Parts: sequence; C-alpha cells; structure tokens
Amino acid sequence: MHPFTKDLAGICGEDVSTLVLEPDEQAPARARRFVAERFAAWGCADDHTGRTIVSELVTNALLHGEGPIVLRVFRDERDGLPTVEVWDGGAGRPVLRQENLTSIGGRGLLMVAALALDWGTRPLVEGGKLTWAKCGL
Repeated sequence: MHPFTKDLAGICGEDVSTLVLEPDEQAPARARRFVAERFAAWGCADDHTGRTIVSELVTNALLHGEGPIVLRVFRDERDGLPTVEVWDGGAGRPVLRQENLTSIGGRGLLMVAALALDWGTRPLVEGGKLTWAKCGL
C-alpha cells in the first residue's frame, strides 16, 4: 500500500477512490477519466469542473513534483461535496500567482481557485505535499 492512501479522519467516508499515477504525460488524461468515472458512479451529471480541476492539479504535480502522483476522490462527509486530493513527493508547495498576460503558462492554480468551492495545500509528514480542491455538484 502506498503511504499516501491513508484516510484523513473525519472527512472521508468509506467510499474513497484512489489511483496511483506514474509521473508521465498520460497522467492528466488518466486522472480526468478516473474523476469522470467516479462522478458518474455518484450520479453527477456534470463532471466538467471536476475534470478541469484534477487535470490542473495533476499537471502541477507532474511538472513540479517528484515520484508517483496519488489521486484520491471522495465525498466530504461534512457536506457531501466531491473532493479531489493530489499528492506528490516534491518539496515545493503550489503558489497562486497573479495572472501574467504575456506568459504561456502559470494559470493552473488560478483556474482551480476560480472553479473550486475551496482549495488548499499542505506539506505531508511522509514528505511531499497534498493539494486538494472541493467541487460543487
């Protein structure tokens, strides 16, 4: 079992889906399919926001993290809303930057912040970081 697959007490129910992704160019697409399947199983008709959020978080982990990327999708027991968590072994933490209209990148977290009901990041005791986002239905 991967060390990042432990549930966080108080927010995850028993219905937690976990996917360990290799850090390669196919990871964002696999993550989008995984979220789409999970949302469909929950009866969520619109998974666009969830797929966009997970794509950005996994892409950040791929570009700026280290090692395997762990994706967890679950419904928060406190409010029933879908939550996406992305873990990687990189030491750096994501930083929300102001939009630079001349840059060709750097807008991923701006999109996550605009689309998610809430989001955040924290370092992990095991090393690395976790970035999460709560999606609306």
